[in-house]
Order: sequence, then structure tokens, then C-alpha cells
Amino acid sequence: MQMRLGIAGSSDPINGKDMTMRKPRDFDAELQALTDKAKALKTKKQGQLGELVIATGADALSIEQLAGAMLDAVGSDAARKEAWRKSGAAFFRGSGGGSRKGTGGNRIGTSTHGAGAQSPSGEAGTA
Repeated sequence: MQMRLGIAGSSDPINGKDMTMRKPRDFDAELQALTDKAKALKTKKQGQLGELVIATGADALSIEQLAGAMLDAVGSDAARKEAWRKSGAAFFRGSGGGSRKGTGGNRIGTSTHGAGAQSPSGEAGTA
């Protein structure tokens, strides 16, 4: 009995698999697409942070005051960060507690933005 060797385009007589050649991947195009996606996500995040600063009324602070408050938040203990997370969640729900004057109906992230937001500790929020 004579065995035939698998030729491109035929099936493998031993394993029954298709022996056709796969299409080569274009790694450059995939890398460019990932780079473009990362840039779009960074731009979106920057826009959301700007909206958040305005919605909370923090745009009334000087840039130095805002930076100092953020640096203090990063270096705070876990209990304080948890209290801020709860206050922020209430803000996004519109529960009032953390609302500042001038925010009015300019709330952001009530459903889509707040769902995946990060707390000051860098962990995913559960708002």
C-alpha cells in the first residue's frame, strides 16, 4: 500500500486536517491599530478627567491647589480613600452628599463613565 504525502490544499490522510496554508499576519498593521486605540483611550480619559474637574467645581481652584489636593489623595491611608470612594460614588449617583455648588445638572458618568472608573487607590470602582 502506498501513502500519499499531504500537499497544500489537500487534507492530511493521517490526521484528517486541512493542510492549506494560513494567511500571514500583518504585525505592523496590528501594532498600528493597537497604538491608535491606546491614543484614543488616552484622549477619552483626559476628556473625562476634565469633565470631572468641571462637574465637581474643582475648576475654581488654582492649578497648584488642585495638584496639592491630588497629591494628598494619592498619599492618604486606605480608610480615607474608601471614604472618598463612597463620596464619589454618591456624587455619580446624584445622591447629593459630595455635590459642590455650581454642578447642577452637569453630572457626568452616571452610567457609562462611572461603571469602570478607578478610585484614587487605582483599583476598579464598584459604583
